[in-house]
Amino acid sequence: MVSVRDLGTTGETGPMRMGGSADEGPERVQVAQRPQPRVDLKAVFGLESGQWAWTTAVQASIAMALSFGLAAWLFTPQLGTLAALGSMTVLYEKKTPYAYRSAALALVGLGFVASVAFGSLASSLSAWASVVSIGLTAGVATWVCAAWRVDKPGPLFFVLVGAISTIAPGGWTDVPLHAALAALGAAVGWAVSMSGAPVRARHPEYRAVSGAFKQLAALLRAVGRPELDHAQHQASVAVAEAWRIVLLAQTRGYRSTPEAARLRALLRWVSDIHLATTQVCLARTTPLPEAAADFADRMARAVPVPDRTPDPDELDELRRGLRPRSLESRLYGLLARAAQAARRTGGDADDERTDTLHDSRYPALWDALRFSLSPESLVRPTALRMWITVTAAGAFGLWLGLDHYYWVAITATAVLQGGTVVLAMNRSVQRSLGTLIGVVIGAYLLTLGLPVSGVVLLAGLFMGLTQLVVGRNFFYASILITPMALLLSYTAAPQELQELAGARIIDTLVGSVFGLAGALLLWRRASATRLPQAIVAVLETARECMVAVLDQEVSIGPERRYRLRRDMRAALVNLRGVYESALGDVPRSSSTQPLWPVVVATQRTGYLALSALALDRPAEVGTITLQRVDLALRELIASMEERRTPRLGALPRLTAYPRINMELHALSNAMTSAVAQDERSARLEAERRAQRERRRAQGDVDADL
Repeated sequence: MVSVRDLGTTGETGPMRMGGSADEGPERVQVAQRPQPRVDLKAVFGLESGQWAWTTAVQASIAMALSFGLAAWLFTPQLGTLAALGSMTVLYEKKTPYAYRSAALALVGLGFVASVAFGSLASSLSAWASVVSIGLTAGVATWVCAAWRVDKPGPLFFVLVGAISTIAPGGWTDVPLHAALAALGAAVGWAVSMSGAPVRARHPEYRAVSGAFKQLAALLRAVGRPELDHAQHQASVAVAEAWRIVLLAQTRGYRSTPEAARLRALLRWVSDIHLATTQVCLARTTPLPEAAADFADRMARAVPVPDRTPDPDELDELRRGLRPRSLESRLYGLLARAAQAARRTGGDADDERTDTLHDSRYPALWDALRFSLSPESLVRPTALRMWITVTAAGAFGLWLGLDHYYWVAITATAVLQGGTVVLAMNRSVQRSLGTLIGVVIGAYLLTLGLPVSGVVLLAGLFMGLTQLVVGRNFFYASILITPMALLLSYTAAPQELQELAGARIIDTLVGSVFGLAGALLLWRRASATRLPQAIVAVLETARECMVAVLDQEVSIGPERRYRLRRDMRAALVNLRGVYESALGDVPRSSSTQPLWPVVVATQRTGYLALSALALDRPAEVGTITLQRVDLALRELIASMEERRTPRLGALPRLTAYPRINMELHALSNAMTSAVAQDERSARLEAERRAQRERRRAQGDVDADL
């Protein structure tokens, strides 16, 4: 009979064996297949997973139509386009709490006003000044949006607003008017985005915590399956996002209310359950009962409605037969206690889990900008790439004599927002094909001679449809946004219809080529060169966490425990993001792909260290064992920094944490294989280079003869 491991053992209770050898040791969970960014028909035309953005679509339509119509009525349709563009503030900060959103959208609106003022002023000087202004707007917007973690659509609409303002009628004396119109549109967008506050004041927080429970359910379903590592990452991202959203909601008057305390408790519960699931999923090689994931799904629905909370007693059947101290039993116990917390309303207490969060509510904006300029950050090369490419695209269009050179710059911006060469290539194809179809639709509508009211309604409709589908596929969004862009462009500066449609196609093709060229030529190795740094950051934080947990002479306070967990989770999420970005760095992806086992082992080590922080009473280890664990992690860090084979030696036996030993060994082996493959690749490259030199030398000899 084969050996059956205890699927919920912490190590404190010893392994459970049912026949077989007692020396086989724990079995390592299968490594998931690495992510594979692709350029194919499915990537171009297929729909990504997710939901249709109905709320955003309706809000975008209303904001566009209201601002466009109001400005056209008060001033002129030509100037009304600036207000219509300003209303795109409604597309930002869609997930954040309303109190924070009100301030953040005001900053976005100020950014739009600055973009319009800058573009309008530059256009009054010369066309070349307009090109420079569009490029600078693209670079600065990319830098600030990335540093401050501004969600999609990111810098795109700052560039669009600034570019369209360069064709607004008037001279430098009209700059204040243009800026005021953009401010009017931004105010309308702000009001529409904030319209849900009176009726659904806590919807963003509910959605974030509910989303964490949903991803937790997906992780529970992935236990024992090949997609485990991917589900683990998605769950970690969702939990980190829930922490961010709930933290932003802790305003002075709200954080002392019972509902705020309930949400903080649920947030801490879902975080602890995620870490408990981490321990189970790395110890269990077979799926969990479906009832566990179903319970988590129902917990997600109970976040906004306590009456829908599932009965904790339903988990008794799952716990039957499990030892009380097993990991699986602990997981079900945490789920049951979370359900009890979800049912609490009013002033019911939930021990320390209802306490205020140990972090500042607002992010350190200045520190974020400063760090984004450091060599370790990907923000700096991304912003520089955007600035150089967009400026070059606009300058080339102007040099060619294209009347709508600003569309070349806008298209280059849209393509570069893909981030990697692979995604930029996909977006280039999607943008080009979508524009070809969209131009036909837009040109037909313009031939109808629509009144201003019709243009306003159609612009709002196409804007809403674009936002409905853009999250699922950029190709279909490009089809829908092109008629809106043509309507606005034609209204702002009427011209020959055939010329406008033809120019739109040419500008898009040129801009797509420039965007793809920028991704291929500028800082294409930015992510690949930062991948070792991201791995080291995870190992450094994991070492700090493990030393803090294992050192029994040091007591970890709630605030330090929170900060360690926050930093560990952030490092893990960043590592996966850098790796996926590096896979799209052509041609460096060939050297990045072999590092996937290293990334997985590093992530698992980090998650195990993270889960150890959640233990109420960590198992004690001796001082010598603690020192050896510290030395082992330091050796792995040094070997990654020096790109050499680890000299790990024998690891100390961590009886209470056997999975950590396993993943450290797996990480050492993966690093050894990666170093060997790098050396082999370097040797083959040297041989090919020498062979080319010999052929060149032989050719010179033959030529002399």
